Amino acid sequence: MSKAIFFFADGLEECEGLIAVDLLRRAGIEVQTVSISGAAQVTGAHNIAIRCDAMAESADLSDADAVILPGGMPGTTHLAESELVRRTVLDYAARGKIVAAICAAPSVLGKLGLLQGRRATVYPGFEDALTGASAVDAETVVDGNIITACALGAAIPFALAVIAKLEGDACAARVRSEIVYRH
Repeated sequence: MSKAIFFFADGLEECEGLIAVDLLRRAGIEVQTVSISGAAQVTGAHNIAIRCDAMAESADLSDADAVILPGGMPGTTHLAESELVRRTVLDYAARGKIVAAICAAPSVLGKLGLLQGRRATVYPGFEDALTGASAVDAETVVDGNIITACALGAAIPFALAVIAKLEGDACAARVRSEIVYRH
């Protein structure tokens, strides 16, 4: 069974995180939500409280197959400021593990130099933060082990792309069918 870590920060776009968590769990992927906000509960950009599975200080981040960054503001800013997030994302990328980000969060990958020579998408207006990437106007872009998506409206295809990379196309198709996603 694949494992995925989601970093949640105060100010995240709640649905980008929770839709992806839900769909990955439906796919049988072991998911751990990790708060980087110093408390087990984070508060999203729309004032929705979310209780995370673990706090960054005590989470085992070593054996997952993917690290995922939801967007939102100021959540993305908090992710970019976190040394733990930076170290983990760089480590996963260097080991060829899946690194995925949605909405404004691909800007974190750009700042870390992970998009150099790759195709990527991001929330409109953040394209300059995709340092070194070819910005693509698409819902979701998969380039090797890097998956990016543009906004909340892309949360389902984003999650399905992560599932396909971790568990295969048949698993992603099963989840797509179960949730009756016809897009």
